[in-house]
Amino acid sequence: MRLVVGLASLCAGIVFSQQAAAAEALPQRWVSAGGSVSEWVVVLGGQGKLVGVDTTSQHPEALKALPSIGYQRQLAAEGILSLRPDILVGTEEMGPPPVLAQVGATGVRVEHLASTADLSTLEKNLKLIGALLGDEARATQAFTDYRQRLQRQSDWVAKVQQTQVAPKVLFLLGHAGSSPLAAGKDTSAAWVIERAGGQNLTDHQGYKAISSEALAALNPDVVVIADRRLEGDAARAALLKQNPALATTRAAREGRLLSLDPTLLVGGLGPRLPDGMAALSAGFYPSAPALTEKSPSQP
Repeated sequence: MRLVVGLASLCAGIVFSQQAAAAEALPQRWVSAGGSVSEWVVVLGGQGKLVGVDTTSQHPEALKALPSIGYQRQLAAEGILSLRPDILVGTEEMGPPPVLAQVGATGVRVEHLASTADLSTLEKNLKLIGALLGDEARATQAFTDYRQRLQRQSDWVAKVQQTQVAPKVLFLLGHAGSSPLAAGKDTSAAWVIERAGGQNLTDHQGYKAISSEALAALNPDVVVIADRRLEGDAARAALLKQNPALATTRAAREGRLLSLDPTLLVGGLGPRLPDGMAALSAGFYPSAPALTEKSPSQP
């Protein structure tokens, strides 16, 4: 009997040791670059492991209290390494490459996630983050919930467009006092506009500067403003002051200058994006019944 108990205790001890070793092998001190990446780390239960974030990581509010490693494209090795991280996680947008190589050379794990705006990319990213946090099941459920939210959005748009024409939308990214950049093809902004039920007006690739005259000539039905410094009425006023010709457009005359948080577009598809899309849809189709956008886990 004693031998059986002893063997059982030994086996239990071995299993416990293996579990402890596996947990210990997972990175415990995280630094994240890219707003959406940081938000997903939090959603998947890793907020307590974050020891530093970049300046685009503004949500949830608690992240602002963490040490900053600077802007994701202009990172410095010294600031990152001073936090003694086990891992630096971000998208291919983070850099510069020599800094990332320097960080990696010290033994810090550097993970580059794709920032492409599509569900297959998001699924891969969530699986990786979930595995690194030791909770792949939670990551799988988060992706399932997210896909369902986007499907509800898609169904709503399809129903509304049976009776209403998609508005022509111009998306402007910038900050007060500067010439705005218009979002073209293959951008997160274009992806959001189209799935919110709008027709993106520009046909260039990426983001390009646009003059006040060209902006007026496009005559959009709706202008979406993503200002890095200002919000709401302040962002609209600054844009009109910088681009007076905008006042002649249909969007301005009808008061359809919508504001969107630019951090929603950093680091790929983020957890708050469906809410932002629902708000844009309400602005695109103000006479349609509102889409109530809540994830299955929300009350």
